[in-house]
Amino acid sequence: MLTPQFITVKTWNKDVYKEFIKYILSLQDIKYKKFHNSLVLNSKYEMIGIRVPIMRDVAKKIAKSNIEEFLKYAQNKYYEEVMIQGLVISHIKDEKLFYKYFIKFINKIDNWAICDSFCSSIKIVRNYEEKYFKESVKMALKREEFVSRVGLVMILNHFISQKNLDIIFDALNKIQSDKFYINMAEAWLVCEMYTKYPKETKEFLKNNNFNKFTQNKAISKIHDSYRVSKEEKELLNEYRK
Repeated sequence: MLTPQFITVKTWNKDVYKEFIKYILSLQDIKYKKFHNSLVLNSKYEMIGIRVPIMRDVAKKIAKSNIEEFLKYAQNKYYEEVMIQGLVISHIKDEKLFYKYFIKFINKIDNWAICDSFCSSIKIVRNYEEKYFKESVKMALKREEFVSRVGLVMILNHFISQKNLDIIFDALNKIQSDKFYINMAEAWLVCEMYTKYPKETKEFLKNNNFNKFTQNKAISKIHDSYRVSKEEKELLNEYRK
């Protein structure tokens, strides 16, 4: 679908990058922009209005060119521009190189949509689970709202397992934040854990340090899951705060 010549260049420069910007501006969907703007609030980036599957396709093609050159010239004006950077980084196959850009990119994230799309797209971290699980827990405990959310969303996408449960529960108890996007990610993580390890997660829901909003949102998210029985959902209501 997307075959502009500049996407497959071997060497990026300022002029090539300008062509890239012109191209993504041409992909604008005004109706989608209006809809998505209502969901992504308070971001410092200007939104063009491009659907995520299209951005994924663009990023996939850019990843076949010189990724480091692309990232060298990358700017941060547009929401989609930053999103595509993250999706391109997720294609890096060299772990040391990936880690370098992974850490840099986290500081650019200022909204849930870029955070969640970026974290869910990364696959290389599963080959280095010990390192990236530890890194994700460390980030989850940070006070910065979207650094913490990155850590939590990384865990829920890649590191929920029996051997990690106690560490995850301990981290959730230590977070102690009232920031909306951290609390929502905590609730989402607990829901995902419940669908895989209901017995252990139910025990956590009985006794934890969550604030009222996070506890009740976690239970509500479990209620929304088609992977949990109606009877189990009803029983969880007694743990609402």
